[in-house]
Amino acid sequence: MIPKEVLEIADGIKTMRIRGASLIAKSAAQALRIAAERYSGDASGFKPYITKVANLLLQTRPTAVSLPNAVYYVLNRTLSSSVSEARVTAIRSSDEFIRMVDESHRRIMEYGSKLIQDEYVVFTHCHSTAVVDIILQAFREGKRVEVINTETRPLFQGRITLRELAKNGVKVTHVPDSAVRHFIKNANIVIVGADTITSDGYLVNKVGTSHLALAAWEAGIPFYSAAEFIKFSPASLEGGEVVIEFRSASEVLDIYPGGLADELRRLGVEVLNPAFDFTPPEFITAFITNLGIIPPQLSVLIIKEMFGFSTGRIQLTVLEELV
Repeated sequence: MIPKEVLEIADGIKTMRIRGASLIAKSAAQALRIAAERYSGDASGFKPYITKVANLLLQTRPTAVSLPNAVYYVLNRTLSSSVSEARVTAIRSSDEFIRMVDESHRRIMEYGSKLIQDEYVVFTHCHSTAVVDIILQAFREGKRVEVINTETRPLFQGRITLRELAKNGVKVTHVPDSAVRHFIKNANIVIVGADTITSDGYLVNKVGTSHLALAAWEAGIPFYSAAEFIKFSPASLEGGEVVIEFRSASEVLDIYPGGLADELRRLGVEVLNPAFDFTPPEFITAFITNLGIIPPQLSVLIIKEMFGFSTGRIQLTVLEELV
């Protein structure tokens, strides 16, 4: 039987009570650890059991690549171990993965804060723990930093960013998503998070990110994405497509006043609510990673370095384009 705590984590990821790619990944690894710790059956039954738990977690969020990266990191090591060592391997691999994510986050905070100069205005979108910590690190270094951030409808995740920065003393201007192009000229730099990065340098992030990137490109303002290694998609090397998650229409309709939402439902109005969008590499200055500041054209090398994939032919193509 799958432990209650594991089911709660899975539900939290699915319903977005647990959000942010890094937290999702760490939570998935923790769920596998809990499942392994609580397992009381025969050693021969552990691998099928942990595979069942892994499949449960994989079904929760189709877009955030950090989730399968976490699950497969633990599962692959567990399944390749001996029957007698599988349970211990699952626990050890979960702990190891969480430590790697934490160290990756620390390095990104260090590299990212160096991009922010004194008196810079940083524009950001949605909520990213990495971005918040980059800004706070720059602020702690004595830089006079100001931030413009979006509401990020329909779930208003931008309010989380607003609260975390404001309570630490950072001056924040909160704007509607539709006002991005109007206010972009007031910024010196754009830094957003990442949900998934493909091997050819496309950024998949909260819907509205591509609008911000386009506005920044038009205004000549550098656009960065803070991305731990877990955000890069090994599957994209083999042509795996990123599935854009479409969420419930209720997230959009239920914020309307009065009985308007019910009226629109009766009228049969179709509401499409994509959670993410694609930003092409030509609008991205660089990714802030645990390996340094990397241009999107070299995303494939991050995958090779962190996941051990052979990318010889693709690597040569990328390097030829840069010459």
